[in-house]
Amino acid sequence: MARKRVGVLALQGDFEAHARALERAGAEAVEVRTAGELDDVDGLVIPGGESSTMLKLLDQEELMEPLREFGRHKPIFGTCAGAILLAREVTNPPQASLGLMDIEVERNAYGRQLASRIARIDAPELDGGELEAVFIRAPIIRRVGSAAHVLAAYRGDPVLVEQGHHMAATFHPELSADSRVHRRFLAKMEKDAVDAGSVCLHR
Repeated sequence: MARKRVGVLALQGDFEAHARALERAGAEAVEVRTAGELDDVDGLVIPGGESSTMLKLLDQEELMEPLREFGRHKPIFGTCAGAILLAREVTNPPQASLGLMDIEVERNAYGRQLASRIARIDAPELDGGELEAVFIRAPIIRRVGSAAHVLAAYRGDPVLVEQGHHMAATFHPELSADSRVHRRFLAKMEKDAVDAGSVCLHR
């Protein structure tokens, strides 16, 4: 079976670490910087970084609407700043987003005391249960809509959420040797491809 081609938005943030994590998980990682390059991938990772800076770069490259359209049909996994961009609502301060997941995210919500921390979190739906989570000036998911599902929480707050074929994490799974989060995303991509094929067969 051919490896899935997963794009990594390579405008800002540690996109190279995500590419390495995807390769470890069994995918082919492809750096994406233009709307045209989205046509060549089966899913996309939006890495961490600085969300307001990323928004400016997306505007400069005229990528906001192509990303939104891509997300209507194909899976996207956003981590930290990427999770902020996927959210329907962003606070502290409010800012534009793709609005692809029914979650509300507060930027830099933990403050300086959690500028960087490695924690063990319970993730019973991932094989192996407990998961290492690297937090760096992390946002907090304040609200999860009924269509979204919490996969893991830390201190009572959701930190890994999925909705349809999308996923959002407020930590950095690419900085851990554990590949389960990226494998979960690849599994969602596989299911999405099967579902799309089933729709085509029944038309």
